[in-house]
Amino acid sequence: MRAGSIGGLILIIWLVLGGVAAYERGYFSDTSETSCAEFGTIAVTTLAGPLNWMGVNPKITCDVDVPEPSK
Repeated sequence: MRAGSIGGLILIIWLVLGGVAAYERGYFSDTSETSCAEFGTIAVTTLAGPLNWMGVNPKITCDVDVPEPSK
């Protein structure tokens, strides 16, 4: 195996384990209300990979100030 293919395989395994951690935490539950905070938390949990089982619990908050439309 080439070094690049080993690195790619490790990356895929890392992301799959992060997805499993997000699933275990119930982030993929079917709720009609989805926010940027929910999406961000799923993304960083997936990127954290196996670190989730070592105590990493990433959370994202989104405080978006959307201006009101003019009248």
